[in-house]
Amino acid sequence: MSESAPTPEHILRRLEWTVIRRLDGLLHGDYRTLFRGYGLDLADLREYQYHDDVRHIDWNVTARLQTPYVREYNEEREVAAWLLLDLSPSVDFGSRDIKKRNVSAEFMALLARLLTRHGNRVGAMLYGDTVDRVIPARGGRRHVLHILHAILSRPERTQSEATKLSDLLGTALQMISRRSLIFVVSDFISAPGWAKPLARLAQRHEVIAVRLYDPLEMTLPDLGLLVMQDAETGEQVFVDTHDRGFRKRFAAVAEKHEADLRSAFREAGVDALELSTEGDLIDAILRFADLRKRRSQLAAGGLPLHLSVHS
Repeated sequence: MSESAPTPEHILRRLEWTVIRRLDGLLHGDYRTLFRGYGLDLADLREYQYHDDVRHIDWNVTARLQTPYVREYNEEREVAAWLLLDLSPSVDFGSRDIKKRNVSAEFMALLARLLTRHGNRVGAMLYGDTVDRVIPARGGRRHVLHILHAILSRPERTQSEATKLSDLLGTALQMISRRSLIFVVSDFISAPGWAKPLARLAQRHEVIAVRLYDPLEMTLPDLGLLVMQDAETGEQVFVDTHDRGFRKRFAAVAEKHEADLRSAFREAGVDALELSTEGDLIDAILRFADLRKRRSQLAAGGLPLHLSVHS
C-alpha cells in the first residue's frame, strides 16, 4: 500500500459515514433481508409445500419415503460469515481509476462492518496463487480493519500461475464446518473446475457469488492499435481494435463467458451479485436485498437470482 493510498481507517470511516449508516437506516436494522438460510440449526423435517425453498429438500428422506420432504431450521441469533477473496492478478485490472480489487475491498468492509455492528463474526480466506492466508471469524470494528489492511497491503503482481478458484472453494469446504453465510468475491476468471465445488459448498452453507467486473472486459471500443496483456500470465499481444471483425469476435467470446457464468451459478443454486468498477455499491446492495425479498414471495421461489448492477 503506497503512502498516498487511503489507509484502511480512512476507507472504513468514509464507508461508515456515507454508506453503512445509510444502508443500515434503509434496511431499518433488518439486514436479514439480504440473506436467507444462514446461521441455522436443523429443527425438523416436514413434507414439501408450495413456495418452499427447493434447496432445503432432504433428498435422502425424499428418496426413502417417495415424497418430497424439506428440512426446517431454527434461526440462530448470531451469524458466522466468511468472505472468500480472490486476489489473483486479474482482480487488479481497472480501465479507469477504480480497480476490481478496490471494489472487492469496499464491498468486504461494508458487509463485514454491517454484520459486526449487529454482533456477528466475520472471517476471510485470501487467495493469490493459493489460499495463502486465513483470518479466523471474529467480531468488532478492529477486526474489519485487520481484514481490510490484509487486502490493501498485498502487492500487485504482474503475473502468476493460472487462477484455480476450485482450490479456494475446496479449502473452504474443508475448513468451514459450521453452517455459515459465505460470499465468494471474485471476477471468476479462472481455470475450469470451480462449478462443482461451488455447488457442494452451497449444499452446506448459504452461498452468494459476488462477481467483480470492468465494462471493458465485455465491450471493446475502437481505440486503434493496443497492447493487451493477460493479467494472469503477463503475456502481451498487439491488437487492432479498429478492426470491426476483431471487436465482434471479442464481444462474442465475452458473451459466451457471461452465459457460462450464469449457467454455472444457476446449476450450483447460488445467487449472484455483480459489481462493476463503474457501479454504485449501495444501489447494488439495496437492489439485491429487494430482489431476494420479492423473489421469496414468487411461486418460483428457490430459483437462483442473478443481479447485474451498472452505473
